[in-house]
Amino acid sequence: MPPACLFCRIISGELPSAQVYADESIVAIRDISPQAPTHLLLIPRKHIPSVNEVGPADKDLIGKMCAVAAKMAMRHGVAEDGYRLVVNVGRNGGQTVEHLHIHMLGGRPMAWPPG
Repeated sequence: MPPACLFCRIISGELPSAQVYADESIVAIRDISPQAPTHLLLIPRKHIPSVNEVGPADKDLIGKMCAVAAKMAMRHGVAEDGYRLVVNVGRNGGQTVEHLHIHMLGGRPMAWPPG
């Protein structure tokens, strides 16, 4: 765990968060700057800087992150009407924290194209 990683510090409990889900491999929190009525971040406990560093050993974790996102969408009442999953990669992709995470946004219509 890099000592300055914001998400590692949240996962360890060093920094407070509005946690809505946690298990042995994933933590989900409410985004502190929500872009939709429902805006959660699904964060793996394993520090992976970005999608660029995902390896074959991470395939089950990535699949589980998507399954947890679907579970959270059901729990938060956005599954039926639809929601968006976003993974930002790198500076030009909008990634501001160098720890892989999935944004789950719902509760309003989403425009296309994004960004």
